[in-house]
Amino acid sequence: MGQGLWRVARNQQLQQQGYSGQGYLTREHGRRIAANNAANTSHRKQAQGGIDIYHLLKTRKSKEQEGFINLEMLPPELSFTILSYLNATDLCLASCVWQDLANDELLWQGLCKSTWGHCSIYNKNPPLGFSFRKLYMQLDEGSLTFNANPDEGVNYFMSRGILDDSPKEIAKFIFCTRTLNWKKLRIYLDERRDVLDDLVTLHNFRNQFLPNALREFFRHIHAPEERGEYLETLITKFSHRFCACNPDLMRELGLSPDAVYVLCYSLILLSIDLTSPHVKNKMSKREFIRNTRRAAQNISEDFVGHLYDNIYLIGHVAA
Repeated sequence: MGQGLWRVARNQQLQQQGYSGQGYLTREHGRRIAANNAANTSHRKQAQGGIDIYHLLKTRKSKEQEGFINLEMLPPELSFTILSYLNATDLCLASCVWQDLANDELLWQGLCKSTWGHCSIYNKNPPLGFSFRKLYMQLDEGSLTFNANPDEGVNYFMSRGILDDSPKEIAKFIFCTRTLNWKKLRIYLDERRDVLDDLVTLHNFRNQFLPNALREFFRHIHAPEERGEYLETLITKFSHRFCACNPDLMRELGLSPDAVYVLCYSLILLSIDLTSPHVKNKMSKREFIRNTRRAAQNISEDFVGHLYDNIYLIGHVAA
């Protein structure tokens, strides 16, 4: 009897304190929810940048508006960041909706310099009424003209003050531009050896392995399809430039520009031999070492062997 009364009193006390069976589960569930909310809050703090932008877009967006956020409702720096990822065509389309934003000079300046890295006009005081958007259209038009007729293209750039009539300026423009047709460029450089000389000096082959440096060289100045005087000129200029960039290595290996010239020719022939499907009997490493050292006796056997391995593993140097 006494134990029964004690249990009743104890249950009443627990109910008053909110620790009944059901109440205890409810409180425990509440604790877990609070813990989860705290964890989510901590996660939001860790990803504050993304959450802030999300809430910014959400607050800027009116209730009745649906679809893409209006860029004019965002801070200008955020709008410009978004538009900077567009190309020229998409930016022109965006200007139909956000004219003030998409026509901003900083955006078109970035497009010009990312496509044509060097122009003489970049370093001049802009004339009255100058516009980078207009300059982009002129550079695009001049590139198309160059790809049809290189001489007319260069004259187009000069007539509009985009390029100075200087071999060095033309060489810098070619070196920093990737929109020019390589076949037309090869024809132009074959005719303008003064521009070719300045273009070669823009390359820096310091601490580069010879086959890799040769690949980089031929990526900017494409080799002719057939052997001839122009190819010999290119290899000669490359050999002198490579030696000028690596004087310590040349002394260590005992190489001269003439020896580098022989190595370059050997590498080109080897890459053709190893990559051509028409050559059934491929040159072995032993044969390459023997033939190369016969032409340049001061070259170490290990160095020539490394050259062979590079071509065998990576591929053509003038592709």
